[in-house]
Amino acid sequence: MRVFVIVKASKDSEAGVMPDEKLLTDMGRFNEELVKAGVMLAGEGLHPSSRGKRVEFSGNKRTVVDGPFSETKELVAGFWIWQVSSMEEAVEWVKRCPNPHPGESTIEIRPVFEAEDFGAALTPELADQEARLREQLAH
Repeated sequence: MRVFVIVKASKDSEAGVMPDEKLLTDMGRFNEELVKAGVMLAGEGLHPSSRGKRVEFSGNKRTVVDGPFSETKELVAGFWIWQVSSMEEAVEWVKRCPNPHPGESTIEIRPVFEAEDFGAALTPELADQEARLREQLAH
């Protein structure tokens, strides 16, 4: 199963405070472990929301909102995409992760939808289209 592992933002990350050398070293070591174990598919840190934008949808209307966004507990500072055998394995990996922020931090784990999760709504034509797109992304 694939999981999306979300490092929640903190006041420091939203203020643009960069990680120190120790955290970068520790996180690099952790990422190497993930890669060697065949778990990590992708992972990146994100700039503060002050550098981002949101596009809000209301029917056919689109409204662009400039950052920063106010509720840091709901913002993302970084992410990984992992391939694991179970949610329990993902939890065990997260427990080994260096604390991503000084003090309190939260990392959320969410399963990624797989084609079979969509049932009959994913017609054979849509499944073929999805397979073609994944193949293109792999190259």
